[in-house]
Amino acid sequence: MVRILLLIFTLLLVFKASAQQEEERIFFTEALAVHLPKYEKKAKDAYFYRDFERGRELFDSLVNFQLSGSYMDNFKFFTLKGKITSLYEFKKPLYLITYATWCVTSKGEIPALNELAKKYSAQINFVVLFWDDQKAAKEAARAYNKAITVVYVDELQNKNPFVISILKHSLGLPTTFLLDGNKKILNIRRGVTHYYGKSFEESLDANYNSIYDGIANHLLGIKGYDLPASPVASN
Repeated sequence: MVRILLLIFTLLLVFKASAQQEEERIFFTEALAVHLPKYEKKAKDAYFYRDFERGRELFDSLVNFQLSGSYMDNFKFFTLKGKITSLYEFKKPLYLITYATWCVTSKGEIPALNELAKKYSAQINFVVLFWDDQKAAKEAARAYNKAITVVYVDELQNKNPFVISILKHSLGLPTTFLLDGNKKILNIRRGVTHYYGKSFEESLDANYNSIYDGIANHLLGIKGYDLPASPVASN
């Protein structure tokens, strides 16, 4: 009888702790709604005066101190076949890029992402989300490896207008979200930018190293990983 009571008491404690943890969960839209206005004001001033370093510092501060640790909302989107699905249907850690088909990527970005997705798709879900209609998303998807899931949100049809508005219009495009299996935000990143004069090999190396840095440090749990001094992408 004592053992049964102890078991019940233990289960109650576990349930209570789990319930408290669930209650304390802060979602991305909530965190952003609180902290975005102050960030936008400071960032607008920084970019007005062409202080790009200050702009990057403000973005990193917003991510590191206000958004990381929140949980991505379970919003809905379409597969390329037109089927409605949701973010939480992806069970593995998630490398999520939000794009628009009019975005111009650096020439090495997609090849670098394709290469890394082939290597790590067994451990990580790679998802590219386009803010566009089905036809445009299908056309853009041709550039991506089959290890990458391409989805889209047509804003004329979306079922989560607030979440979609926050995701698309708050942090700019493209934006990459690194999420663990519970959809907790581990990091938020912007893409690699470089001068157009760089060669394809240089662009590939820069993008590969940057993407792998995020994967290693956050999704694979390789603590203390640093960007290599020399390129690691295979050309």
